[in-house]
Amino acid sequence: MRPREVKIVEVGPRDGLQNEAQVTLADRIALVDALSGTGLRHIEAGSFVSPKWVPQMAEADQLFAQITRRSGVRYAALTPNLRGFDAAQAAGVDEVAVFGAASEAFSQKNINCSVAESLARFEPVMVAAEEAGLKVRGYVSCVLGCPYEGAVAPAKVAEVAHALYAMGCYEISLGDTIGVGTADRAVAMVEAVAARVPLSALALHFHDTYGQALANVLACLELGVSTIDSAVAGLGGCPYAAGASGNLATEDLVYLLNGLGIRHGVDLEALVQAGNAISQRLGRPNGAKVARALSGRGTAQQA
Repeated sequence: MRPREVKIVEVGPRDGLQNEAQVTLADRIALVDALSGTGLRHIEAGSFVSPKWVPQMAEADQLFAQITRRSGVRYAALTPNLRGFDAAQAAGVDEVAVFGAASEAFSQKNINCSVAESLARFEPVMVAAEEAGLKVRGYVSCVLGCPYEGAVAPAKVAEVAHALYAMGCYEISLGDTIGVGTADRAVAMVEAVAARVPLSALALHFHDTYGQALANVLACLELGVSTIDSAVAGLGGCPYAAGASGNLATEDLVYLLNGLGIRHGVDLEALVQAGNAISQRLGRPNGAKVARALSGRGTAQQA
């Protein structure tokens, strides 16, 4: 059941940078432009949220106005409410995303409302998106654990994922926000969700806090999941989940897919260069193991 081709959704410019203290608008634009030249076809470039809550994502309208868009690349943005959606539409985004949680406590901490209330808030966004002809992607946070509640039942994840899918989200991204999942738990969660949402509409979004993201992805690839979220250089973290480290690094994911013979369309050398550039701007080592290995050899070519 392993897929022959995987769609990579690059979330570095949004999820990867939303917790960085020193990131500038120029940094964000440069990162999106660099990623646009790697062969990636889906880049989550920004977020239309209140700068009061996530100041790193301020000036999203300017970001979308200044990036160099490439044909064939879908530039998406997170839009938590109708106000954010309207701003995103005015900025000319190609797709929007809404985000819920499988944990009541996380929902309260993250967006200050219950899971049910968060879903109700998305209804106007879904209506407006349909009228505008824009696709909506849905995120479910804390699918394998919550920093406040601990373990999260797969049935709860399936319930929220089904609600988003029934609401009109064409794809549901399942996020291990604090990176506590292991392969067997990830498989059990995906199987529970796939009983209520078509497998073809599911994506994985695994953080690598405990170093398990790549193993979890590999286990779920065997189920047939064919869309994976990742962030160049392993950027990431969650402002509402203390201790959560970065996302699965896109470079590491691409190396795995290359080894498995699974098509993805991404140039690893260009990707490593993009990751090294943003890491340098942030004043830190590249978080992708593959990037460090290849850069240390003086080449980004896979052996």
